[in-house]
Amino acid sequence: MTHALPDYLCSEDGTRADVRTAPWCCPVCGGPWDLDFTPDPAIPLEPAAGPHSLWRYAPALPLPGAFSVTLSEGHTPMLPLGDRIHAKLDFLMPTLSFKDRGAVMLAELARRLGPARVVADSSGNAGASVAAYCARAGLSCEVFVPEGTSEKKTAQMRAYGAEVRLVPGGREAAARAAGAVADEPGVFYASHVFNPWFLHGTKTYVYEIWEALGGRLPEVLVVPVGNGTLLLGAALAVAELGRRGVRAPALVGVQAEAVSPLAAAFAAGAEEAEPVPSRPTLAEGIAIPAPPRGRQILAAVRKSGGTILTVPDARIREAQRELARRGLFVEPTAAACWAAVGPGAPSDPLQGRTAVLPLCGAGAKSGLAP
Repeated sequence: MTHALPDYLCSEDGTRADVRTAPWCCPVCGGPWDLDFTPDPAIPLEPAAGPHSLWRYAPALPLPGAFSVTLSEGHTPMLPLGDRIHAKLDFLMPTLSFKDRGAVMLAELARRLGPARVVADSSGNAGASVAAYCARAGLSCEVFVPEGTSEKKTAQMRAYGAEVRLVPGGREAAARAAGAVADEPGVFYASHVFNPWFLHGTKTYVYEIWEALGGRLPEVLVVPVGNGTLLLGAALAVAELGRRGVRAPALVGVQAEAVSPLAAAFAAGAEEAEPVPSRPTLAEGIAIPAPPRGRQILAAVRKSGGTILTVPDARIREAQRELARRGLFVEPTAAACWAAVGPGAPSDPLQGRTAVLPLCGAGAKSGLAP
């Protein structure tokens, strides 16, 4: 029932808006929305009694009532990579990417709101996820992508029935093109960056770790960071589980050395991330020169006692091949975390602590790094 949906809330200026009628961004500051939603810690979480999907955490999700959109996403396995490091295999999701966690939330919300068409922008994986879940929900979908997007990923989007719009320029150009049509009548903008429902989907990544570890979390959560959708979802889950008495881990973000505005801002002690030039990198999924949620990402990492690391392309290439030799073929972006904290890293940022990192995109989408 849409009347029970929580409001959008701008964390910068306190602006509120009804999700059914709101513009796609805060009309005052132009920034991304958050949700005015906090799960009630008194309501028990009993995931084992729920479905084999992320909807098993329904008491912690902001969509009330029965859901209908699902591809049995989530509940991905964890695998040890060393004595104290586990990998969570999110490349085994239905579209081979962790982005399914957020896309299913957006598609279920859109289904309830009933738009004429759904619009998204992406450098690849998010667009494929939104396309798949729109297909599942019976919604028309249009995805704006940079002209250099992998043909394997655009073919995947088209296979799901989405209309793919190739935009000259980089990732920001695709976002601008989608934003230009986002407020047209009958359009639902399924932005994985600006729409906070996506973050409430990605937070299930941490809930699953909590469930798999018997009601606790590791000492460190290591995540790749571009727009920060997985890290911010993780921060939401950590805060929510903290209200249930679960000890909070440190959040360690990983950026490609070539495009690392958040790492630079973190090192400088800045609250905002200054835009950086867009440079080529193997980790294209996290090559975001000006992340719209940069302030939130920096604040979340600092609050957790974590840090933001960078890795060069040469090390990402090595890490992808190391993982493949262990039977785990993932995208270069997904290998970035192993590059930062695995045995081949130049330092030991984990300092002996237990950690979980995501292998969040399948190598079949991109091939081995050259």
